[in-house]
Amino acid sequence: MSLFSEISEQPERIKNLLSNQRKNIEGIANQIRKHEIEYVFLAARGTSDNAGRYANYLLGAMNGLPLALATPSLFTYYKQPPKLKNALVIGISQSGKSPDIVSVLEEGKKQNCLTLAITNEPNSPLGKISDFVLDIQAGKEKAVAATKTYTTQLMTIAMLSTALSKNKTRWNELSKVAGWMKQVLKQNDFVKESAQRYRYIDQTIVLGRGFNYATAFEWALKLKELTYIIAEPYSSADFAHGPIAMVERGYPVLAVAPKGKVFGSMFEMLKRLRSDISAELVVISNDKKALSLAQVPLTIPNDVPEWLSPLVSILPAQLFAYHLTLAKGYNAEQPRSIRKVTETK
Repeated sequence: MSLFSEISEQPERIKNLLSNQRKNIEGIANQIRKHEIEYVFLAARGTSDNAGRYANYLLGAMNGLPLALATPSLFTYYKQPPKLKNALVIGISQSGKSPDIVSVLEEGKKQNCLTLAITNEPNSPLGKISDFVLDIQAGKEKAVAATKTYTTQLMTIAMLSTALSKNKTRWNELSKVAGWMKQVLKQNDFVKESAQRYRYIDQTIVLGRGFNYATAFEWALKLKELTYIIAEPYSSADFAHGPIAMVERGYPVLAVAPKGKVFGSMFEMLKRLRSDISAELVVISNDKKALSLAQVPLTIPNDVPEWLSPLVSILPAQLFAYHLTLAKGYNAEQPRSIRKVTETK
């Protein structure tokens, strides 16, 4: 199984996850509501950390739950964990084997907190230590660069948020995600051709905001892992506070700008980059104005709601990273210096 085939199977994985795990997630949400949860404390690394960034926005916006991203070194090397009273402690890990993530949930249990694992391996150390386990059901992911485990993590988080809110409309929207993904994957040939344009770049900026702040980080990570270029992710707001000075005429800027509450901010930044600086733009969006500014416009379906856009917008980003890897003459299946499972302490 190749990286491309794993990218391609994501719609089916998402469809099955929704069908198979809804009742389990609704049951866990009912148990969570019985506790006095005041905030979420979340531990993750790498791609899973980017899923945590999505959870930060989603659980805050849709469920009124503040989310703090854990600093695992406080639990392992410094042995000075913070007080976690009334927290829901969540660990996100594809393999469930990272000792630093496990240590955070172990401490959560010591402090009598409710603990939840989101993992592709329910019988892993992370799964065994947790009160509740959400199996993302991505299937065996053999490619080193994570793709389907990322989107199934996002889907699991979206389902949990929806179950906590008891919002029927949002369940209906979740049922459309797999179909939206299939539509996006039809652009593969265009993405493959477009990637050739950037085969000589060695650095880029990736912009996103709001829910798609996570997408910017994940797109940048895939480019670093596979193409070895320097890809720096930014919120468009943070980018305006200094880093924009790096951009000059022809500099490649990648952006995720779907319609939604932060679109205006993203669009103004894209206009500035194109008209004032003449930057080279690759834009993922479902807004015609934003797409018209791009040398390479990558379209997502018009009716994707902002809160679910990270699940859909990451697919053209994954395809772009994959095809750029091949255009540069690198092996997408065996990126240098990294392994599938990284066990950090």
